[in-house]
Amino acid sequence: MSSTLREASKDTLQVNDKTWHYYSLPLAEKQLGEISRLPKSLKVLMENLLRWQDGDSVTEEDIRALAGWLQQAHADREIAYRPARVLMQDFTGVPAVVDLAAMREAVKRLGGDTAKVNPLSPVDLVIDHSVTVDRFGDDEAFEDNVRLEMERNHERYAFLRWGQQAFSRFSVVPPGTGICHQVNLEYLGRAVWSEEVNGQWMAWPDTLVGTDSHTTMINGLGVLGWGVGGIEAEAAMLGQPVSMLIPDVVGFKLSGKLREGITATDLVLTVTQMLRQHGVVGKFVEFYGDGLDTLPLADRATIANMAPEYGATCGFFPIDDVTLSYMRLSGRSEEQVALVEAYAKAQGMWRQPGDEPVFTSTLALDMSSVEASLAGPKRPQDRVALGDVPKPSPPAASWRLTTFSVSVSRLTIR
Repeated sequence: MSSTLREASKDTLQVNDKTWHYYSLPLAEKQLGEISRLPKSLKVLMENLLRWQDGDSVTEEDIRALAGWLQQAHADREIAYRPARVLMQDFTGVPAVVDLAAMREAVKRLGGDTAKVNPLSPVDLVIDHSVTVDRFGDDEAFEDNVRLEMERNHERYAFLRWGQQAFSRFSVVPPGTGICHQVNLEYLGRAVWSEEVNGQWMAWPDTLVGTDSHTTMINGLGVLGWGVGGIEAEAAMLGQPVSMLIPDVVGFKLSGKLREGITATDLVLTVTQMLRQHGVVGKFVEFYGDGLDTLPLADRATIANMAPEYGATCGFFPIDDVTLSYMRLSGRSEEQVALVEAYAKAQGMWRQPGDEPVFTSTLALDMSSVEASLAGPKRPQDRVALGDVPKPSPPAASWRLTTFSVSVSRLTIR
C-alpha cells in the first residue's frame, strides 16, 4: 500500500499546551506543487484525500489529480470523499435506524455480536419535521404544541430514543429544539473536528452530508456540507465514501458594505440572481473579498442556505474572525475556538485580506450597489428592484368583466 504523501504530510500543532496531530497541507505542498493557491473549499477536499489515502479507495493519483486542478481550474476525475459526520432529520432518520436495527437482528440470527453494528461516522438526528401548530398567539402555545407533537409521535420518538441508547456515535436532538439547519449552525458545527485516534488527538476540517437540501447553510460557518439522498447518507454513516467528481469552483468576490436599510434578504436575492444567470449547477461557489469583513455570519448562513436555489453544490465561506466571533457568541468553548483559529491558519484555510485563489470563473458584487428588492411570485431568482416595480393595477371596480352563460336545458346528465 502506497501512503507516501499521507505519511509525508503528518505534523503536529500546539494549541494551549495541547498537542494535536494533523495532515499538513504545507508539508504536502513540497511534493504536490502550489496547492496553497487552491480555493479554500478544495483545500478541505485535499486534506480529506491525504488523510484517507490507502492506495485503494484513495490513491496518490487521486491526490495529484486534485493538485493538478490548478492547471486549468478543472479536473475530470472522480474521488472518494469521506465527510466527518452525518446530519439527519426524523423523516429520513427513522428508516436509517430501522436499517441498523434490522442489521443487528441479522447478526443475532447468525450468532454474531450485535454490539458491533454501529455507525462508523458520527450521526446527529434532529427531530424537526413533525411540527404541527394547533395553538398560536399566546404564552402557552409552544408548550401545548410540543406536548401534542409528543403524543401523536410517541411510537416514533420512543424508537429514536432507543436508537440513541443502543447505538454508539448516534445522538438525537429532541423535538422543540429548532430546525436541523439552525441546530447544526448554532450547536453541532465545530469548524474543526477532533477525535482521539490510537491514543493521539487528531484534528481535521469539520465536514458533513445531510438528508436535507438546505444542509448547505452550514457552509456559512466554514464547514463544507451539502444535501444527499437517504441511501448516500446511510452509506456515509457506515463509513463508505461519497463518490464525486472534483468540482469546478466559482469565486464570488464581495466588496463594499450594504447601505442603510438594505437587508440580508436583498443581498441574497441579488446573489441568487447573479449565480443563476452565471450557471453553477454541480459546482462549488466560494465567497471571498474584503467585503466579507462587514458581512455577519447570520447573513453568510442565509446566502449559503440558498445554494439549492442558485443551483450550486454549496456556497462556501472560509473561516475568519467573523467565524470565531459567532462561535463565541453561540457558546462554543474557548478551547474549540483556539483550535479552529490555529488549525485554519496552519493549513492555509484562514481567509486573509487580499486573498485571490485560483477559480474556474469569477463574479464580483459591490454590496453598496444592492437595492431593495422583490422576488417571485414563484422563484427567488425572479428578482425585481423595488424602484422598478410597476405602479399598482387599476382598482377592481374599473376592470371589465366578461361573463359567459350556459343553457341548463342543453346539459345532458349521463
